[in-house]
Amino acid sequence: MVIVSMATFTIFFLAPKLVGTNPATLFAGRVADAATIKQVEIKLGLDKPILVQYEHYLVGIVAGRHFNNGPDQTYCPPPCLGYSFKNDQAVWPLMLDRLPVTVSLAIGAAVLWLVAGTLIGILSALRRGSLFDRAAMTVALAGVSLPVYFTGLLALSLLSYQFDVLPNVHYVGFTADPVQWARNLLLPWICLAFLYSATYARLTRANMLETMGEDYIRTARAKGLPERTVIARHGFRAALTPIVTIFGLDLGGLLGGAVLTETVFGFPGVGKLAVDAIAASDLPIILGVTLFAAFFIIVANLVVDVLYAYVDPRVRFN
Repeated sequence: MVIVSMATFTIFFLAPKLVGTNPATLFAGRVADAATIKQVEIKLGLDKPILVQYEHYLVGIVAGRHFNNGPDQTYCPPPCLGYSFKNDQAVWPLMLDRLPVTVSLAIGAAVLWLVAGTLIGILSALRRGSLFDRAAMTVALAGVSLPVYFTGLLALSLLSYQFDVLPNVHYVGFTADPVQWARNLLLPWICLAFLYSATYARLTRANMLETMGEDYIRTARAKGLPERTVIARHGFRAALTPIVTIFGLDLGGLLGGAVLTETVFGFPGVGKLAVDAIAASDLPIILGVTLFAAFFIIVANLVVDVLYAYVDPRVRFN
């Protein structure tokens, strides 16, 4: 997290100065006069050395931060990931307000793509060369090739606007109406899961084909174990390690903001917040969302490392 914070802080606050651009102009607006830009520099501490600015930024994350401009003081409570003066709000509450949308989208889609992708991959491996295998891998190739902004718009055009199967797709809070919550998220879940499940199906198939040819699989069959036990306890479990790896990273990335999906469907999540901030050149929000996404990815890596010991016994004994 420290390395990520250093990199992002350098990109947003040091790099502009190296090319002759004052970061304060992005906060004050390009049409602001010199006095306004100077006032913004003082308020945000941009007139101080870059190391002092970075120190204040790190301290703000842990203990909060005051933005001072004479009698005008603004307090950003911890964790202070920045303060958006264009919205006149701290960045953390803005992201916290959008987080339920992103979590709902990511968790639901993750369940769909994990179940569908692994099941299709296992069946394709067990029926290698069959019509099902060829059809499944063809669909998987299409899923990998088609981005969400294409499948999402196509699904909206056909199922929402033309045939009225799922009309008026918009986000509804789970506590407000659980049925409408699931109904409005169904289409985004399917579009997002279609992209990821294709990758999981191909990876599961390749791992299962490799695992089922190992010597210990032949030994298990020679002992008279049922084929279902051989596949579930010996084949799939050994092939599950890379699946756990990419699942943790994919889920962690989505929890940091499903940018394309939220933008296509107009869902007010963390990803949509980042897109709007980029359009408005709102640097504190962009920086805050970047650190927020990095946090989820780092936590996902940690969880994956812990799960290795439960998924693969060789990790525990080695």
